[in-house]
Amino acid sequence: MTPLTSARNIFKIPPASDPWGRAVRRGLFVYLLSRFIVVVGAAIAVTAHAVWSRIQEETPKGGMTALTDILVSWDGHWYLDVVRDGYPRNIIPNVTYFISDARAAFFPLYPRLVHYFDVIIPGGPVSIALIINLILGGLFIYLVGYLVKDIYDARTAEKAMILVALFPGSFVLSFAYSEALMLCLAALCFIALQRTAWVTAGILAALVTATRPNGVAMVAVCAVVALIAIKERREWKALIAPLLSPLGFISFMIFLRYHTGEDWAWFRVQREAWKEGTSFGATAVERTFDFLTRPTGSPTSLLTAASVLALIIAFVIARRYRIHLMYYTYSAIIVFLMLLPATVTARPRFLFTAFPLFFPIARSLRDEDDRMWPIVLILMSTGLVAVTAIYGVRGAIP
Repeated sequence: MTPLTSARNIFKIPPASDPWGRAVRRGLFVYLLSRFIVVVGAAIAVTAHAVWSRIQEETPKGGMTALTDILVSWDGHWYLDVVRDGYPRNIIPNVTYFISDARAAFFPLYPRLVHYFDVIIPGGPVSIALIINLILGGLFIYLVGYLVKDIYDARTAEKAMILVALFPGSFVLSFAYSEALMLCLAALCFIALQRTAWVTAGILAALVTATRPNGVAMVAVCAVVALIAIKERREWKALIAPLLSPLGFISFMIFLRYHTGEDWAWFRVQREAWKEGTSFGATAVERTFDFLTRPTGSPTSLLTAASVLALIIAFVIARRYRIHLMYYTYSAIIVFLMLLPATVTARPRFLFTAFPLFFPIARSLRDEDDRMWPIVLILMSTGLVAVTAIYGVRGAIP
């Protein structure tokens, strides 16, 4: 089967009378609804900024400009710096996040994609970045359904698409962040590994590792699947996938070495600009206990505690409804990398990246005969608005 034929089969949507066709239509409808929910959260943040500006006797921003500022804030600011100016030729000593040299910490695939589309399509990099993610977000939701359909059934796939679309961490699909691209590539890599398309899987995994630091999880996934193929079928060509998979990460490190003239430039920027060290989960535990003792004390502690609780629930359910080892491998490494840092720890955004954990949850909710479904939808939707608003007013680090 050629790659073109395979792609046609993946994206072939049956009519609405078919269970899978109906699930896709409902899932994508909820995805569009969820993007409206994100806009509502961003609008709340805009209103809060306007009130503060008036208190300070300043003229507040309004309209689309203020809304767009929310959607390109935090990491979006840095990605757009890379889109406009590329990477720095020299990184000053003791760099901080107040200096544009710190953009060297952000991986290249997403800003390069935005840059190339910006060259050929009018509208400016901000519009292009947000439109690309809107499209990629819809693609990702579809691919989640496709993967879950193959594991379970169309009904579970529908619930999985809706859960992922409404999960509070899905705000990243509407911000100028790189997660949407990474998640689409990771989902496509899972499909390629299922079909033993080793070269395709290796290339897709390499692209994942060029998109975000935690994309290195796909290297381990490719290695695990290759070892299974060798053990069960003596399929030695499966090693192609893990051999190709780290090339994205390695290429970016080599590029920075020759572009900046400095060894390990990315690691220095991470260490100096963001003061990022390691805590191996201690920060998450500390923040969770802070929330338990002071429930209204810190939005950061609230989000950390909520993420830790969601993670525990996900792993408990995952033990009951089994999925392939490659999904466990990917999710475990994503979670480990989430808990590893000393500064930014468990967050809805990072938990969202471990998207295979949603597969067993969707399966468990299918068994409930929809008794819990309305409550879940309300909680997810409310959480999505709240998380977007909190980050919009800079109440916590995403």
